[in-house]
Amino acid sequence: MARKIATTDRVSRDDLLTYLRPRHEAILLTWRASGGPQMSPVTCGVDDAGRVVVSTYPSRAKAVNLRRDPRASLCVLSDDGDDSWVQVDGTAEVLDLPDSVEPLVEYYRSIAGEHPDWDEYREAMVRQGKSLIRVTIERWGPVATGGFPADVA
Repeated sequence: MARKIATTDRVSRDDLLTYLRPRHEAILLTWRASGGPQMSPVTCGVDDAGRVVVSTYPSRAKAVNLRRDPRASLCVLSDDGDDSWVQVDGTAEVLDLPDSVEPLVEYYRSIAGEHPDWDEYREAMVRQGKSLIRVTIERWGPVATGGFPADVA
């Protein structure tokens, strides 16, 4: 049986966004006040400006950390079974109500398409007190897959 060989493919920004758009599972890394890392599994999308977007609540560690230190990294994982991933790094902003409502609509659309009742969705976001994290991508690693190094396989 042939061994799977690991890959690391450098991609352009356009190709990165094409890779990210259908993938919605990620680990978000932020920085605690103590200087240590804090990681959160998140559902993410890509907005029309090419930023990674994540829905959250204002009191969650990720939002609190990003308000203090806007550095963010995400390891976006493949949810289609091909086991690829990419790390993106950038600067985040946290939007709270009422500024978060329309960006939350765009977030929903980027992941699930059209909602059957947008007024109901907007009301739910306000009732739940939702915030939105937007990460402007500044750097990214290669799109990678696991496996053996070519010289070992």
